[in-house]
Amino acid sequence: MTDPASVDIGDSLPPVITGPILRELTPDRMTLWLVTTRPLKLRVRVTGADGRELLDQRLEHAPEKALPIGRSAFVQQITVSPDTPFPTDQCLHWDLGLLGEPAAWIADWAPHLCHEGQSSPTMVVSQRIRQILHGSCRRPHHDSDDGLCRVDATIREKGPDSADRPAMLLMTGDQIYADDVAGPVLHAIQQLIRRLGLFGESLEGAIVEDSDALMAHEHSLYGRQRLLPDSRPNQTMIQQVFGGVRKPIFTSDHAWNHLATFSEVMAMYLLCWSPVPWRLIDMTAPELPADESAHYRREAPIVHQFVTGLPEAARAMAHLPVYMIFDDHDVTDDWNLSAAWEETAYGHPFSRRIIGNALLAYLLCQAWGNAPERVRPLIDGVRSLLDQVNDGWLPSTDQNHMIDRLLHFEQWHYTLPTSPRIVVLDTRTRRWRSEIDPSRPSGLLDWEALTEFQQDMLDQEAVIVVSPAPMFGVKLIEAIQKAFTFLGQPLTVDAENWMAHRGAASVLLNIFGHRRTPRYFTILSGDVHYSFAYDIRLRRRPGGPSIWQITSSGFRNEFPHQLLEWLDRLNRWLFAPWSPLNWFTKRRRMRVMPRRPEGRDAGERLWNQAGVGLVHFQPDGQPDDIQQLGASGGGTRFHASDEREH
Repeated sequence: MTDPASVDIGDSLPPVITGPILRELTPDRMTLWLVTTRPLKLRVRVTGADGRELLDQRLEHAPEKALPIGRSAFVQQITVSPDTPFPTDQCLHWDLGLLGEPAAWIADWAPHLCHEGQSSPTMVVSQRIRQILHGSCRRPHHDSDDGLCRVDATIREKGPDSADRPAMLLMTGDQIYADDVAGPVLHAIQQLIRRLGLFGESLEGAIVEDSDALMAHEHSLYGRQRLLPDSRPNQTMIQQVFGGVRKPIFTSDHAWNHLATFSEVMAMYLLCWSPVPWRLIDMTAPELPADESAHYRREAPIVHQFVTGLPEAARAMAHLPVYMIFDDHDVTDDWNLSAAWEETAYGHPFSRRIIGNALLAYLLCQAWGNAPERVRPLIDGVRSLLDQVNDGWLPSTDQNHMIDRLLHFEQWHYTLPTSPRIVVLDTRTRRWRSEIDPSRPSGLLDWEALTEFQQDMLDQEAVIVVSPAPMFGVKLIEAIQKAFTFLGQPLTVDAENWMAHRGAASVLLNIFGHRRTPRYFTILSGDVHYSFAYDIRLRRRPGGPSIWQITSSGFRNEFPHQLLEWLDRLNRWLFAPWSPLNWFTKRRRMRVMPRRPEGRDAGERLWNQAGVGLVHFQPDGQPDDIQQLGASGGGTRFHASDEREH
């Protein structure tokens, strides 16, 4: 793990442990997010490529706005506005000063955020979307390189002073894996909680009394599935066929290290986004039983590889504006999959708290920087909650009330006033629940949410839609999910796709056919851990919209390679243009033409390598170059084809 020579386990703490991350960026404002070890007075400075000062603002009241999440941990998000709008399509240098600190500027206290030969990070305010990077699914203990490091390499290759860079980085779900944590990472989380004094909490309905007891429990590492709440299903014939075993509320196959407390999820974010927290802890392996010790030793070098790439990952998020949206693993696997899941999960006080804590951390670490004004009432509520902390412990009643607000909040989605407009969908919390069978998968958006989605796009020439799950996926995989749903086992195969719910699918397809919806739709997705691109047109509508479904593989996750090859091959056989099976799909009104990944054998359509998606756009909003950049180098382009899937 971490080189002991680089570990700082003394009494002193660095002023900043995570960030700053560049978030919202327009000609009129810029937003920075960071976590500090004490409230800091800050100074933001922006200069042009010619050295001309564009902004120099002292934030004397920044400490008053810092949100304390522990004795030595404060979340600070700052927004500044220049007197004259920032120039667009130029490379600008920005810096963050710490007033009253001996190490004043970023080059002093976070040199890993600066490219070689540079004294500060740079940014470009884009007038129009010419390029965009997108990806999801960043799992620290997956054995691959990190797509965020490839983002940094892309900026470095073009030159840190170059304005020729993507307009933004869209992180489209599973920025962390709260439900699937490697042993070395959870060991680091527990140490960081103690080092920073992150706040504790009581745990109603749990086997353990509070967060301290959870960390001290014999099953806290590699045994948490024994501590999580579960439910015993009725022994129907189908369940007997599949084993008839107890079905946990938390359905991840790797729930033995599922995060539970607010402090654990916050520590996970800090450790995933910055190399600095890793320097504050000692990663000597703890004493474990033989089988768990062997598992820890297998995971340790993979996590170490992840940690060595964190300087590049953090630098990427300092040089590009970053926008985010959750998917299930940011909270828990199969989050809100069905009405039955929701009833069970939210009906138990411990599972409700676990879900709420992940959502509370999402608010502070992700949602706040997407649309600060939209979530301001929630941030004010969190501030009130933290004001009530007593002797390092969150007040349980106030925490439950805050979680109730989060669970009922319906404004996680947002729209960016870019050209083309970007519409980011929340496909997790506003679901169209089945009225026939509560165990059937819910639609990813309910009728009201779909109506709002349509209103956001009316009369636009072009729009970029962020849907964490692909709107148009691989037919065979969707058919397998449908079969398992029919057998009463949607949780077995994560049966979540846009076509799984008849009502939601019908409304979605009608939206594409509406006369006032955009001429060009680009749909950016992730979730499935492999990448593909489809060109889609409406049948019997020669002048209808042009639609592109572009799906990126995981930043640091991949689909089982051999299995995907077989699924790709079977999909081409079973759903060939002449196949009658096409008429049983809900999207039969669509003509779907899969693009061919460069460098693949004839007929292959799916690309399976960790990395990041890169899309270039024409001035009218059409994508004209669709790439997948490999985390370890290389990549592919998706070439248009005359082949018709159906």
